[in-house]
Amino acid sequence: MEGPVHQQQQYNFNGHVIRPRIRSSNSMSSSSSTASNYHHHHPHHGSSGSNGGGKHVEWSDDDHLHDDGYFSSDTRRRRRTRSLNAPSPFQQFGPCGRIMKNSAMVMQIQDPASQRLTWYKPPLAVLVIKKVRDSKVLQPFVQLVEWLIHEKHMVVWVEAAILDDALLTGDKRFTKLQDKLITFKDGRDDLTDKIDFIICLGGDGTLLYASLLFQKSVPPVMAFHLGSLGFLTPFQFDNFQEQVTNVLEGHAALTLRSRLRCIIVRKDKTEQEISTFKSSQDPSTNILVLNEVVIDRGLSSYLSNIDLFLDGKHITSVQGDGLIVSTPTGSTAYSAAAGASMIHPSVPAILVTPICPHSLSFRPIVLPAGVELKIAISPDSRNSSWVSFDGRNRQELLHGDSLHVTTSIYPVPSICAQDQIADWFDSLAECLHWNVRKRQKCLDELSDLTGSGTEDSAIDDIVRGMENLEN
Repeated sequence: MEGPVHQQQQYNFNGHVIRPRIRSSNSMSSSSSTASNYHHHHPHHGSSGSNGGGKHVEWSDDDHLHDDGYFSSDTRRRRRTRSLNAPSPFQQFGPCGRIMKNSAMVMQIQDPASQRLTWYKPPLAVLVIKKVRDSKVLQPFVQLVEWLIHEKHMVVWVEAAILDDALLTGDKRFTKLQDKLITFKDGRDDLTDKIDFIICLGGDGTLLYASLLFQKSVPPVMAFHLGSLGFLTPFQFDNFQEQVTNVLEGHAALTLRSRLRCIIVRKDKTEQEISTFKSSQDPSTNILVLNEVVIDRGLSSYLSNIDLFLDGKHITSVQGDGLIVSTPTGSTAYSAAAGASMIHPSVPAILVTPICPHSLSFRPIVLPAGVELKIAISPDSRNSSWVSFDGRNRQELLHGDSLHVTTSIYPVPSICAQDQIADWFDSLAECLHWNVRKRQKCLDELSDLTGSGTEDSAIDDIVRGMENLEN
């Protein structure tokens, strides 16, 4: 009987999906599971490494996959499976049944509790992202950058627009650091292969911005809560030195926050052009989002009329104000406000939530993360629709246009302050006040319901009431 095969998804900076070939260097069986860590690859690290336990791991590109995780059209016709499992299920059922072997699996997520951060070598380049137009973040930003440069001897990257902040340029401590900073411009400079580690100072928007900057492999992200909500920012800044040091030494748990890969296909595109879009990583046609994709009716007074397809099969037509397609991370954002369930970010799923549907029976649904959604304007729709990605890059969808959405193979590795479970439920309680209510008093606190006098008191009240009626 063959046991479950535990596979680990690896990500490198070149954007290729790579899978391990384990060669045993001792008596241990080569079928043992690989190390459950997020491996951060650099081009200069070579083509092999050790995964612990006396095993040697060699890496090779998967010939069946494009860089973006989509299969070639021939492979897709032969093999359709694109599922995510956490952890890998046992693959034999009873004495005769089993899952058909399929080498075209995009990825399998390990048991989330085993996801720990490790470094191949000490990280040197750190990107610091701060909340814009917030004076409360300025001093923590200067303090952090100064400490990273002088104490940790790291190369610090910041956005070029930060240097134009009048409050920062007037700070004497910051002016001494300016010449030691490396800057980039959003939309112009490619940060791939340049950043080892990301630190965010602010609210949830800083983490969304970090996700936007990296359209392939994302470095580990450590987010400090210095904003308004802070659902995705679990760290407090008070003792940042100790917390950052722990992370740099590899003492941290990770939450792999899945992202959605979105492709807009215009009506004049051929099948060959569509296939090219899916196999490319051009940011103009491929957009990765961490929270949600929103399709709405825009300024039109008419209802949206949107056709929803699942793996090529027409599922339903959405009539209402629009549709939200979100990740589990985004389930606590717009999707929750529209009435959907909140899902832990380690659950491999895609949420589909209607916005004010014209049918009361249209409830939000949760789909497996391996499916591909196609969203198109219905031919008989009275108006076009508009689509936005994490609240950005708003575009119009005309009749004949379609939006293709699936789970990306490049998650955002978010570093936990405690662990995956504690961080998430703490955020639910503190930020959303989930299940917060006044406690019901116990019986010992209710004097009128305790002791033998309770029944007598009730009878006396009834007698007095009857006497009053007689009078």
